[in-house]
Amino acid sequence: MAGIVVSLMQTLVIPIVPELPRLLDAPASDAAWAVTATLLAAAVATPVVGRLGDMVGKRRMLLLSLLLLIAGSAVCGLSDTLVPMVVGRALQGLSAAVIPLGISIMRDELPAERLAGATALMSASLGVGGALGLPAAALIADNLDWHMLFWLSGALGAVALVLVLALVPESAVRTGGRFDVPGGIGMAAGLVCLLLAISKGADWGWTGGTTLGLFAAAVVILLVWGRWELRSPQPLVDLRTTARRQVLFTNLASIAIGFSMFAMSLVLPQLLQLPEATGYGLGRSLLTAGLVMAPSGLVMMAFAPVSAKVSEAKGPKVTLMIGALIVAAGYGLNIVLMAEVWQLMLASCVISAGIGFTYGAMPALIMGAVPASETAAANSLNTLMRSIGTSLASALAGVVLAQMTVSVGGFALPSKDAFKVVMGIGAGAALLAFVIASFIPRHRPDAGSPARPAPVTGTGAQAAPVR
Repeated sequence: MAGIVVSLMQTLVIPIVPELPRLLDAPASDAAWAVTATLLAAAVATPVVGRLGDMVGKRRMLLLSLLLLIAGSAVCGLSDTLVPMVVGRALQGLSAAVIPLGISIMRDELPAERLAGATALMSASLGVGGALGLPAAALIADNLDWHMLFWLSGALGAVALVLVLALVPESAVRTGGRFDVPGGIGMAAGLVCLLLAISKGADWGWTGGTTLGLFAAAVVILLVWGRWELRSPQPLVDLRTTARRQVLFTNLASIAIGFSMFAMSLVLPQLLQLPEATGYGLGRSLLTAGLVMAPSGLVMMAFAPVSAKVSEAKGPKVTLMIGALIVAAGYGLNIVLMAEVWQLMLASCVISAGIGFTYGAMPALIMGAVPASETAAANSLNTLMRSIGTSLASALAGVVLAQMTVSVGGFALPSKDAFKVVMGIGAGAALLAFVIASFIPRHRPDAGSPARPAPVTGTGAQAAPVR
């Protein structure tokens, strides 16, 4: 539940984005920071909080993350101007580490036979909350005061907080030590420069001085940060572990899968809402678009345990590759079928089934290659890689849809071919993830699973495996 509540923050403000300049009495370019602030805060918080979870306690950091979500929701619920709204949205973004922390607690506490299904479902909650949040947010925005969006998210966060206090144990697996403050500052600065350039490049101009300067600063800062981390006795991110073949290729595949998932979220709602006068738009409301997308979240949740079963039988590498092919097939289907509401719903469900497979396999691959003491940090980095993929998808799709347009009623709208190009890029990203996953080593027993008991043998007793 906590994972779904936190992932709701992705789509919480989408229904009111066009109205934010009026609601906050601010220019549109400034009001966009209500979305950008959450992205940047989540990128910075996820690896930092994951590392702190390994050091001082995963449950403790899980509770802190939920408290930040509640505080951010309250600030937004009380705001009528830009600055408190941006501050509140940043606080909500700081809660993004809940999902990798939850996966790590499950690794420490659950028996081996329940671990794969539980972590697959927790990982899939990242997409489930986003899909279910859009219709709920649209319904609230259409019928109630817009502040209720944030009061509701705060209430859900409070319920999750109480449930964690009551039901989730504190893991005894900790590394201790000192937090790498220079490493945290360096990583935060590098990620902010990189993601700010990606997310605002279309507004500032991709060849503009500010955008290029941020890209250059990101490269320099991250190179210096990497050198520091390699020399630090207690690094924020153990780059030597990250460079292991299984971890490295899983993280690279995660970027491509994150790209594919978000491309669907960008294309399908627009196709549903564009006017029918375009010849390909379906002229539906935002609420209808959200309801069409909602089943994709349920499909993702349903296929997470299926992903775990396939991973147990064939290994998570095979599951990741199967999921990537399903995602590519879904986009191929969408390119051919995009004229009716049911066709878009079918394509989104196929893509989401593939995402459920891939998101279920990733934690298993990561946990199979890192020690238990680094689980939260490693899963947090993997979650960050998916977020970078979604940011790249948003930027690239924005460029394509802005450049390939048609004029309808005096307005420049994305053309049908533009949507097909974005779908083709989404399919290509999924196929790239398939190729990258093929370089992951073959399945090995999970490094974090308890040792399996040996068969019982003895005089006069028939040998039998212990299950």
